[in-house]
Amino acid sequence: MFFGCITQTVLRGLDRLAPKQASEKLPVHLRTGRRGEEDAYFYLRRRGYVMVARNFRTARHHGEIDLIGWAKDRGGDVLCFIEVKTRTTRDVKPAHAAVDRKKRRDLRVVIRDYLHSLPRRQFPQAPTWRFDVITVYYEGGALHPTFELFQNAALSS
Repeated sequence: MFFGCITQTVLRGLDRLAPKQASEKLPVHLRTGRRGEEDAYFYLRRRGYVMVARNFRTARHHGEIDLIGWAKDRGGDVLCFIEVKTRTTRDVKPAHAAVDRKKRRDLRVVIRDYLHSLPRRQFPQAPTWRFDVITVYYEGGALHPTFELFQNAALSS
């Protein structure tokens, strides 16, 4: 846990040293989203997830999987496809409600592409997988966000 804090501090320091031109031109909501994905990444690592990919896209289909990682489950290791939703307030609607029908359809296709891209030697059969949604809230300008993790969220309907 201590080394995770050090890693996170070092990465944030390196981010501050990196050129700011590209990120400063981004709209505020996109910067907030990136910050939420970064904080969600470290939050999930602290919870025992082993992350293997970030912002996974395919050339063939529209959509992006924010985070992909392995988690321990009752039945063993499970490959988790994680959608991150970040908000600065809870006033309008819950962040997880933004994963609507179109978003779930796009994610299903990209998840299928990811599973097909796995090496057959290592995975002769598709691994057990699930879809998780994590919400990140920065309410009232808080420096430290609050998280809600919805494991095994429905991808259908």
